[in-house]
Amino acid sequence: MYKALIEDTFHDSEGAKETIFPATDQDLLILTEKFLGFEIPPKVFLQAIAIADYDCAAAFRYVENYLIILKNKNKRKHKKLLVLGYSTRFNNN
Repeated sequence: MYKALIEDTFHDSEGAKETIFPATDQDLLILTEKFLGFEIPPKVFLQAIAIADYDCAAAFRYVENYLIILKNKNKRKHKKLLVLGYSTRFNNN
C-alpha cells in the first residue's frame, strides 16, 4: 500500500509541467533565419520575438505554425491560377 502511494505521487501526469526557458541570442538568430525567404508583416516578427523573451519553445512553435499557414495559403493561390495556352487545333473560321 505504501509503494502504491509513492508511485501515484511521482507519476502524476497532470502535475507534470514543461520547463520554460527564455530564448538566448543564438535562439533568436535561428528564429530570425526561419523567416528568411518569406514576406512577413513586421507585427508577426515582433510577436515571435516577444514570445521568445518568455518561452523559447513557444516562439518556435508560433513561427512554425505561421510558416505552415503561409505555405498552405501560397499553395492555394497557385492552384487557383489557370494557365491558358494557344492551340493551333482550333481555327476561327
